[in-house]
Amino acid sequence: MQVKPLTLDLSVSPQIAASDVDRLASQGFKSIICNRPDGEGVGQPSFAEIAKVAAASGLEARYLPVTPGKFSDEDADRFREALSELPKPIVAYCRSGTRSATLWSLAEASRRTPHDIVERAKSAGYDVADVIGYKGASQDAPALRPAASHDIVIVGGGAAGAAVAASLLRRRRDLDIAIIEPSERHYYQPGWTMVGGGIFKAVDTEKQMGAVLPRRVTWIKAAVTGFEPDINSVIIDAGRTVRYNHLVVCPGIKLNWAGIEGLNGTLGKNGVTSNYRYDLAPYTWELVRSLKAGRALFTQPPMPIKCAGAPQKAMYLSADHWLRENVLSNIDIQFYNAGNVLFGVPDYVPALMGYVKRYHVGLNFSHNLVAIDGSSKTAYFKKTLSDGTSTTVEDRFDMIHVTPPQQAPDVVRDSPLADAGGWIDVDPGTLRHKRYSNIFGLGDATNTPNAKTAAAARKQAPVVAENLLFDKSLRSSQCVYDGYGSCPLTVERGKIVLAEFIYGGKVAPSFPSFVIDGTKPSRAAWILKERILPPIYWKAMLKGREWMAKPSAMA
Repeated sequence: MQVKPLTLDLSVSPQIAASDVDRLASQGFKSIICNRPDGEGVGQPSFAEIAKVAAASGLEARYLPVTPGKFSDEDADRFREALSELPKPIVAYCRSGTRSATLWSLAEASRRTPHDIVERAKSAGYDVADVIGYKGASQDAPALRPAASHDIVIVGGGAAGAAVAASLLRRRRDLDIAIIEPSERHYYQPGWTMVGGGIFKAVDTEKQMGAVLPRRVTWIKAAVTGFEPDINSVIIDAGRTVRYNHLVVCPGIKLNWAGIEGLNGTLGKNGVTSNYRYDLAPYTWELVRSLKAGRALFTQPPMPIKCAGAPQKAMYLSADHWLRENVLSNIDIQFYNAGNVLFGVPDYVPALMGYVKRYHVGLNFSHNLVAIDGSSKTAYFKKTLSDGTSTTVEDRFDMIHVTPPQQAPDVVRDSPLADAGGWIDVDPGTLRHKRYSNIFGLGDATNTPNAKTAAAARKQAPVVAENLLFDKSLRSSQCVYDGYGSCPLTVERGKIVLAEFIYGGKVAPSFPSFVIDGTKPSRAAWILKERILPPIYWKAMLKGREWMAKPSAMA
């Protein structure tokens, strides 16, 4: 928590945690303003959580959420009213503090000189110079002002973004590339299942973003708030724009924790966990080790989700631990799946069903988790019946592993780049946008009908690199992505069912069957997952070394 004063009465801060509130109270703050919408980021505490702790500490709290880059006169007026009405001093926060500082600058524009506002914000580490002139404008959002211009702009510095940048620079070292990414940490998310199973340490799945991105790219540390493809521009924090000749969009997927009623308030306690968050995967392992008897639930929401096998992986590794500890007979395991099949590629189902029977797992298809009460340890599911109607099913738990519903990020869903479902609308082969030929998409946010996995991004990155260079007349032909995805299903500690497939659910093994038969659990596949894939990710995929990922030319 880095609280920075703008005036004697107002300070701003990046996202605070519930545990920070007592410290704010001890520092003399009387009120808190939240300018960040709930559910915007991974691990973000809800306003309700902050407000509850604030009330217990004697602080007032007010919720004034603003979408980055979309500041209206009404937003400024509400912020000004809050400054007038709330007990002082006040701390306002958002993801980075930028929105709070910007709202203050707009609210104060009629009472302070532009120089005073800019200097105060600058001393706190925020640049509001571009927004001062917008106060009183009739439009809802500030006019666009260019912040930078680059030949190639990549939105997102995760697995897909870092990999495609590396693949481009591996081909042409002189390319002018910028990556727009607000996060300071980069995560190897495929490792979180192993953290939840007690195999990996969480710290080994993260690195500094600056150490991961290619050295020859320009890192723009900001959040994208909008797309203007008709003028080749991306909108970032404070209404600034970044211009491009080619755009690559790979912002990842939104984990909609708020889509399950009551979930945000009980995650990380009351036996409620998820391997889909870096900070919660260790809690999964803590719960698994401590459970000696009781009821354990594992949930899977409607597709699409990233790593569709992850909900099962958590379940199998947990059950295997209980089996090894001789307590499995005391634990009732239930798998609640919103879909109607165990796994989408039938070839792998027999091996998985063998483990379902081994661990005595109860399968509950067409059950979607819609609410959870952590204090009473009760989960509520919407069960879809054969005639299309639905009913509510309650189940109690001692431990529940939740996979949240998922969707494209709001900034994509609300943009011209989206299809009717909100996903980036690209050709499934070339990964080129269907309406904007100088835009490509890859990773979890696209509408390609493949599994949303890091393995898919590893195959997609070289295709995008080749096709973008084709546009620049640096390649003679385009390449195609065949829909490859991989899901190493950790069915027990030491064995994996290695599911590999392309578009249409066609099995596509990378190894001969005498090395790894993916339809059967194998030790070799476990070694691949545990010891080989992590260094391939860090030292090959993110460095443009395309081991077993060479793209195929278009026929």
